[in-house]
Parts: sequence; C-alpha cells; structure tokens
Amino acid sequence: MAVSVSHILTLTTITLFLLITNTTSKTPSQDITTLLTKIKPTLQGTTPNQILNSWNITTPICQWQGLKWSISCSPSSLEYNNLSLAFEPSLHLVSIQLPSANLSGQLPPEISQLASLQNLYLSVNGLSGSIPFELGYSSSLKDIDLGHNGLSGSVPGSIWNLCGNEMVGLRLNGNLLSGLVPEPGLHNVSCEKFMYLDLSGNNFSGSFPEFVIGFKGIKEIDLSSNKFFGEIPSGLSGLNLEKLNLSYNNFSGVLPSFGGLKFGVESFEGNDASLCGEPLKACRGGVHGGNGLSSGAIAGIVIGLMSGIVVFASLLIGYSQGKRKKNVDLEDEEFDEGEEDENGGGVGEGKLILFQGGEHLTLEDVLNATGQVMEKTSYGTIYKAKLADGGTIALRLLREGSCKDGGLCMPVIKQLGRIRHESLIPLRAFYQGKRGEKLLIYDYLPNRTLHELLHENQPGKPVLNWARRHKIALAIAKGLAHLHSTIDTPITHGNIRSKNILVDDFFVARLTDFGLYKLMIPAVADEIIASAKADGYKAPELQKMKSCNSRTDVYAFGILLLEILLGKKPGKNGVRDGFVDLPAVVKVAVLEETTMEVFDVEVLKGIRSPMEDGLVHALKLAMGCCAPVASVRPTMEEVVKQLEENRPRNRSALYSPAETRSGMDTPF
Repeated sequence: MAVSVSHILTLTTITLFLLITNTTSKTPSQDITTLLTKIKPTLQGTTPNQILNSWNITTPICQWQGLKWSISCSPSSLEYNNLSLAFEPSLHLVSIQLPSANLSGQLPPEISQLASLQNLYLSVNGLSGSIPFELGYSSSLKDIDLGHNGLSGSVPGSIWNLCGNEMVGLRLNGNLLSGLVPEPGLHNVSCEKFMYLDLSGNNFSGSFPEFVIGFKGIKEIDLSSNKFFGEIPSGLSGLNLEKLNLSYNNFSGVLPSFGGLKFGVESFEGNDASLCGEPLKACRGGVHGGNGLSSGAIAGIVIGLMSGIVVFASLLIGYSQGKRKKNVDLEDEEFDEGEEDENGGGVGEGKLILFQGGEHLTLEDVLNATGQVMEKTSYGTIYKAKLADGGTIALRLLREGSCKDGGLCMPVIKQLGRIRHESLIPLRAFYQGKRGEKLLIYDYLPNRTLHELLHENQPGKPVLNWARRHKIALAIAKGLAHLHSTIDTPITHGNIRSKNILVDDFFVARLTDFGLYKLMIPAVADEIIASAKADGYKAPELQKMKSCNSRTDVYAFGILLLEILLGKKPGKNGVRDGFVDLPAVVKVAVLEETTMEVFDVEVLKGIRSPMEDGLVHALKLAMGCCAPVASVRPTMEEVVKQLEENRPRNRSALYSPAETRSGMDTPF
C-alpha cells in the first residue's frame, strides 16, 4: 500500500512526540502540536522543504525558521537554545512569515486553531487549492498576505469576521481567485482598523464591492486586472486613500471627483471605453444627467457655436501657416548653429546644437579639444576633453549602432537637452559629424562614482555612514521621480546602476546616462539588458529594451538601494563568488531572523536605533521596489516620500568630507 510523504512526516513527528514525552513526562504545547501534525505537512505538500525541516521537536523553537513566538528569541537570549520551551503550555505562535519559501501545498484550515496568531505572510509561493472558510474564525488573526500563489475558487465570506480582531490588511493579489467579492455577513461592519485591500491580478467579477467604502480607515485599494464592471461609486472620493488602482477591468460611467490629480491615468486605464472624467477623457455633457435644455435652446447654442468655429478656423489656419514657417526656420537655424562653410576647410564639418548652459561652446572648441579616454561603457566611449581656453568638458562618443537616421535621433536629443534637475547631469550640447559620428557634451565633474565609493578600496576614501548613504539614495530617487513624472514628456532612465552615479566631496549625488537607450538601434539597446542582468539590476519582466518603463527603473533602484544598505556588489562577482542576488540575501536573513547582520558595518556605526533612524524602513522599501510583480512596486514619487519621512536623526557632520577610513573614531 502506497503511503504519502505527508503521512510519513506526520507519523515521524508523532513518534518524536512520544519519544520526548516518555523522557520528559510532558506534552508539547498546543501550538507546537498543531504546527507539526497539521500545518507543516499541508504547507509542504509532497515535497520536503528545507525551511520547514527546521520545524523539528529536537531543535529549539527559536531556531524554527519563519516563525515568531510569544517569547523573546534574540540570539543572545537564554531561550534561544532552550529545548524545553516546546513543552511550555503558555507558549504561543504570533506570526508565520514564509515569503518566497518554496511552499507547494495547500492552506491548512488548522491555522485558525493558533489562538494567538496575528500575522500570516505566505506570499510568492506555490500554494494551491482554496482559502479555507475556517480562516475567518481565527481568534486573533489581523494581517494576511497570500499574494502570488496559485489559490483558486472564491473567497469565503467568513474572512470579514476578522474585522472583530481589528484586521488591518488582506492581500490576495496574483492568484486564480474568482467570483464575487463576498460581503460581510453582519451588516454595518466598519472594520475601523482595516487599511490595505489588494485583490489585483485575479478573476474576480461583479460590481465594485461598495461595502469597502464603509471602512473609513482604508488607505490602499487595488482591484486592478480583474473582471469587475459597472460604475465606480462616488463614495470613494470621501475616503482618505493614498493608493487606488482600478485599471484593466470593465468599469464604465463617470469617475468620482478625487480633487486635483491625486490619482493618475494609470489608476483607471484599460477599462470600458465609456469610462470618463478626470484624469481620463472629459465626459460628454449628457453623461452627468440633470435637467435638460429645450430643443430651441440647444439649436441656438449649436448655431452660435458653428458661427464661432468658422471664424476661429479661419484665424487658426492663418496662424498655423505662419507658425509652421517660423518653426521650420527655427529648426534649420538651431540645427545649423555652429556650422561653417563646407568649402572653408579646417573645422567646418559637422553640426553643433547647443542647450542651456552650453551657449559658450563653439564647433571649433569641440573639434579642437584634446581628449583623454576615461571609460568605455555600453553606450560608447567617454573622454575628458581640454578646451583651448583651459576649460574641461566630458565628451561621450556614441558607439556604432546608435540611430543612423538623424531625423529619429533629433527629437530624443532635444528632449534630453531640455531636462534639468539638481540630481541629473545635464546635456549641454550635441555634435553630429559628416560621417555620422555623434558626440554628447556634458560638464566634466571630477567626482567618484558610487560604485567606487562602495566597492573599491582607495586611499583617502571617505566613510559612508547611513546619513551620507541616505542623502545619496534620496537624491537619486528625486532625479528619477523627475524623469518619470515632472517633465513635459516622461522618460525612462533604462540603465540605473552605481557606476552611473557621480558623488562629490559633499556627498551630492548626480545621475547620468538617462534615456540614452533611445539613441540605440534595438539590437544594441538589448545588449544593455544583458549587461543589467549580469550586474543584477534587471527587472524579471524586462526582456526587450523597448519595453523598459518606470516600473523597471523602480526595480533597478531597489537593487541600488540594497547595494547602498548592504555594501555588497550585485550580480556576477567573479568565478568564486558566483551571482549575488541581493533580494534573496535579505529574504534569507529575514527568515533566519538575522536581518541586522545584512547591513554594511559602516551603515550601523553611530546608529542608536535602526528602526527610528529609518534603516529598517529603507530595507523594506528596497524590497518593495524589487517586488517580482511590477504592479506592486511603488512609484519613484512614493519612494521619495518614504525616504524623506524616514531620515536619519543624526546628520550633524553630513557635510564633512574630510573624514576617511583612516580616521573612523567618530560615527560621522
């Protein structure tokens, strides 16, 4: 007779119980028994799991991975190696934290029997089957994250019973759940502490679950990528929402007025074409209803409008013709600026376009500058060039494979030339030679790269404490937020990494290389992805460079922030070290409850409380940016906000560049 692995594991566990019970004359606590005989076999399915293997009666419970107990389990505590704790009747489990733990079984209903369990975090696993209705009868459960599994079926209505436990969040995103969102069984359930609802990426249908509007403390609602339909209730505008995503459903009608541009187009795109209202297309007059006008009044309005349109059209045609001629003249003048007569010899070849801050440059200056190779990158070679007047500029000679058609290049060049932000290195001029060579001209900044500061041991290199690293991270986040949302035409950076960040002696950071992938032909641009993958910065969904977007930038920034916090170089680090997956390093540390050990030692110097100084929050933020699913990553504006709200407390010597690793007596 065949016996399943789960049965073998259960019998083994019971045998261990009996052996230890006989020797100690005690019985394990109720939570231990439930964990080992019911929950562990069900979660791991038919495949033994390395993390769950640590749940063993012969191992001190403080060393069971992914669990938090009602006792202190710090490595320095007396309880840490205590085998007898498993037999304490007062022992209770308060949290199960097993994200990305390779679980492959089902969700055990016996979880509801854990009398003190408050948190259930099982996201990014391979769990299947349905959500047991017993889960809603837990006596203490208040925060659930089952996102990115294979759960199917409908959500049991009993889940809202947890409002009585002061439930704060329910995240079921990225599963195979379907049907209607169940309403609470009891009327007037307010769920006052409830803040987070994420049902995105499932197959839910029906109308918007209006009972959610009664949850007055709710901060985030994500129903995106489902099959909801009908109108979006106006009551949503009365909530103090920080995040709302209803995209990619079948909602129709008029959007509620949220006031200003609190939520962008991305919150509502992908719905029925009739959905209208700010920030989408304006609604037609009849959509709002109300008292209608008489047919005579309507006719009068139409006639008046038609007369006005005829007059306006005549004026517009004349204006447009004049404007077009003027624009053509300006374009020719701009493109030919600095060009000399072709027959004049000397430096009269090529065309120079100047942007703000580069007005002092001439074509002769650029072509007669003496260059010194600084670096060869994916986009081309960078030179330090000395001008005849003693000034210095940085020249980037774009590699072969940049766009060959000047008409395609110029709109991108002009867009890059208009971008100005204190955290972005500005493009000052652009030169295109007669043979098609292209030079991007920047200010020369004799600064170190962040990569050098973090990973290279050089004499006189300054100490990078948390205050300085936070300043660098915040500056880069602000620069990216500017690229993504605050310029006329948002642009994706496309190549975020520590080598593309320059840091001066006062720890002012500036980002370079933004948008350059747009100047490459597709085959060359895709090489950047291969490089980003090797260096550990590539978002998992990014396959072609033409598909890069703000969310792939956010992922790369998340890796960069982890690099800043951990002091470890992501990606391939030589034959011996192999590939360093920074998010995986953090996940293992969280499961093993050694989170504080992942931080770079310099980051922790002078820190009184990692929580109060924003260090732990920054780590959580970085992991959020590195979420495997793009839709759950924060925007760069949200990243900036969170970094600003969690600044280091002690920044007294932030602007003192003199301190180096040879003088590290003080924390700053």
